[in-house]
Amino acid sequence: MTPVRREPLAEQAAAALLDRIRAGEWALGARLPGETTLAPQLGVGRSTIREAVSQLAGRGVLTSRQGAGVFVTALDVTDDWDQVLRRADITAVVEARIAIEVEASSLAATRRTPAELRALRRAVEHRAGRRATVEEHVDADTALHRAIVSAAHNPILTELFDGFTPRSRQAMVELLRIGGAYGSDADQDVHARIVDAIADRDAATAAARTRDHLGTLTARLGTTA
Repeated sequence: MTPVRREPLAEQAAAALLDRIRAGEWALGARLPGETTLAPQLGVGRSTIREAVSQLAGRGVLTSRQGAGVFVTALDVTDDWDQVLRRADITAVVEARIAIEVEASSLAATRRTPAELRALRRAVEHRAGRRATVEEHVDADTALHRAIVSAAHNPILTELFDGFTPRSRQAMVELLRIGGAYGSDADQDVHARIVDAIADRDAATAAARTRDHLGTLTARLGTTA
């Protein structure tokens, strides 16, 4: 069996698994082999297999059942309809992020401590250096936004953000894959300017810049339709 060699590995692994499903290797309702079996077959790590399974689960081909394994729920995907569903889900995620993070930015500007401001500056710098993969970039971006929410000193907003993070992460990874570009200097500057407003204790500007930034994510979906 030909191992997966090209980047991005998770997408290649997902495509390889889908090809095997289409070829009839696993029937509808069948249980896939475990990560320790699939990983060496495809020449990737177990974490890559998990990400590939997650991608196919998002496309309705696989489903994970806790304690039971991963099962085939469809033998193929309809790409056009799948893209519509993914864009709708991502739009809903961005709208929820706006509801949480715009208010958090405003509160952070009035409540942040000097230590929290230093943490925000470090998070901005960390984000600037994490552009190698979509997943790495999204994780660094999430860490920055989480630091902003934390600086708001509102435990409900923090709980909402933390509970929402897994779904938000998946949606942001999908969005950047659909768009085909991420981590630009302009995008990095937007985040630095949000932190600058928080540093200046300018609540209105911090909220406005956060809303504008998140609004551009929705706009990107329209340009890739």
